[in-house]
Amino acid sequence: MANVFGTKIQHSIYPILPSTIPHCSSIRQFQCPIKVKKVVGYYRPPRRQVVFGVSASFLSQFFNMATANLGSKSFIASARQKGTIEQVLKNVEWPEQFPFKEEDFQRFDESSDAVFYEGPRFVTHIDDPAIAALTNYYSEVLPPSKTPGVAILDMCSSWVSHYPKGYKQDRVVGMGMNEEELKRNPVLTEYIVQDLNVNPKLPFDDNTFDVITNVVSVDYLTKPLDIFKEMSRILKPGGLAIMSFSNRCFFTKAISIWTSTGDADHVMIVGSYFHYAGGFEPPQAVDISPNPGRSDPMYIVYSRKIAAA
Repeated sequence: MANVFGTKIQHSIYPILPSTIPHCSSIRQFQCPIKVKKVVGYYRPPRRQVVFGVSASFLSQFFNMATANLGSKSFIASARQKGTIEQVLKNVEWPEQFPFKEEDFQRFDESSDAVFYEGPRFVTHIDDPAIAALTNYYSEVLPPSKTPGVAILDMCSSWVSHYPKGYKQDRVVGMGMNEEELKRNPVLTEYIVQDLNVNPKLPFDDNTFDVITNVVSVDYLTKPLDIFKEMSRILKPGGLAIMSFSNRCFFTKAISIWTSTGDADHVMIVGSYFHYAGGFEPPQAVDISPNPGRSDPMYIVYSRKIAAA
């Protein structure tokens, strides 16, 4: 046990490998195969109140801000209270420099992502209520279907994007790791297979897209600042970037800072990517969890590219 800022922390790791996970388990942490739209080997790690490699000054500021805003002794413990997530990115005093270290972006499994994603997974990674909540959110914030001139990039895409049923635009580009999955995605007008952890350069001109979406995949990015800078470059002025995530992941492929922290921390982490990439308005967070405690949570961190003066 360790004590950080007066909070006791249990340091532990979870060496869960696909070969050691039951084919299907009734335990909720382990996900079942296609029949129930879950992924074999998909794992929800317990929340832990420690950020490995993060500067003490940033953590201290983070917890002090949270306590002041929420009147709570434990920001993480209060993360499921209604309205808490929306407060995480309010009035943050960001450190001058990006507070995370290289080791924060390491993974338990550093083998090739291309091999890990070689086989298609025609499954969903969040449960049906969470999917419905995300689709409903998209229906409220995405440009209306068939709006002339609109271009959307679905980053880390697969066989489904969770956009509203029948949603269409002249250009919807999917970027992902598996071509068979991308081919099956009906909303895409084109796709690109690219490992962003190997090459974070986005192959698009400046000011190309009106919207960028990323569903439950921001936790796998090992070069997030590079990618978010690229997102700022390719978005049109005023363009919207939407990062959505839950508390499920392929544990061995998620970055260590993600698997070592809880939901509210994840909001702060993604918010920091927007802030330190530059070119974005202050990020904001939304909790769209449909049935807190009964189904998968669903969180949004979004920002817009700063419009030209």
